[in-house]
Amino acid sequence: MSLFPQGSNGASEDEKRILVTGGAGYIGSHTALLLLQAGFKVYIIDNLDNSVEDAVQRVAELAGKSQENLFFYKMDLRNKDKLKRLFSIVKFYAVIHFAGLKAVGESVAKPLLYHGNNLIGTLNLFDVMNEYGCKKLVFSSSATVYGQPAYVPCTEEFPLSAANPYGRTKLFIEEIARDVQQADPEWSVILLRYFNPVGAHPSGLMGEDPKGIPNNLMPYVQQVAVGRRDELYVFGNDYPTRDGTGVRDYIHVMDLADGHIKALKKLFTDDVGCSVYNLGTGRGTSVLEMVEAFEKASGKKIPLKFVGRRPGDCSEVYASTEKAERELDWRAKHGIDDMCRDQWNWAVKNPWGYRAPEFKDQDQ
Repeated sequence: MSLFPQGSNGASEDEKRILVTGGAGYIGSHTALLLLQAGFKVYIIDNLDNSVEDAVQRVAELAGKSQENLFFYKMDLRNKDKLKRLFSIVKFYAVIHFAGLKAVGESVAKPLLYHGNNLIGTLNLFDVMNEYGCKKLVFSSSATVYGQPAYVPCTEEFPLSAANPYGRTKLFIEEIARDVQQADPEWSVILLRYFNPVGAHPSGLMGEDPKGIPNNLMPYVQQVAVGRRDELYVFGNDYPTRDGTGVRDYIHVMDLADGHIKALKKLFTDDVGCSVYNLGTGRGTSVLEMVEAFEKASGKKIPLKFVGRRPGDCSEVYASTEKAERELDWRAKHGIDDMCRDQWNWAVKNPWGYRAPEFKDQDQ
């Protein structure tokens, strides 16, 4: 699979080098694998705050011979000097920027932590990219920038109004990206607003492995299913939805990773300016519907406990994906049954995630 323009004599070595920030994380690691399989040289940086280096090792294992094109550096984007040293020795063609804290509830409790980590790290990244002439960026944004939408599905033209500090960091970074590109048209930026990633690599060797108590639905369901937790807390059953629980657009992580490959292809071939795309399935699924699908895939009963709504959560959010289908030639291929099947396969093979139980026990 070639991502380079028709008629070119192949890509230069510079064009093959892609920096993936937060590449040891859930979405970053799956995207890194697809990049390797597409012939890129992949440089992962990650501070391992909410990930482990084992994930990078699994990427290498699945990449086979392509693992020789995978490089990992433990690094925090807030350390600008260290970031500059990397850019001084490696000439990157583009950056895919995943790095950042992402828990809605935690962001409400610790806004300074989120603004400090997500914004300062990203500003440093923009500065260093600009200094070294690397002006192509794919940014991991989020549907949280839509806040509580007046109606669904959400289109890219919706007014933006994040409902929590995490979402505001994504919104602020989008605005910074637009300002940077408007000031310097040499920049090409694609903002990917994705919805709720779930599932795992079909091999069962890679999946989501949050530290501590999971903040997202599916890792929590998975931990209940394998016996690590007693019951699933459902935050709110009085929303104005079909069964009272929150409705979200769940997307398979492999579809999401493929969306980043398609975005990178567009950076190579088109003048994108600063463009934004939703990545979702275009369908809403409630918490209870997702639990039912997981019970079917796993053969396990998931005990539920209904509790109050979480601060900052919205009732119903799902995507309009027409723009991504039209301009990126991308469409989600997997439904919730596939997502739950692959999530359960990962859970069975890795009930404690990437790390041994003695390390996990410290996080309970």
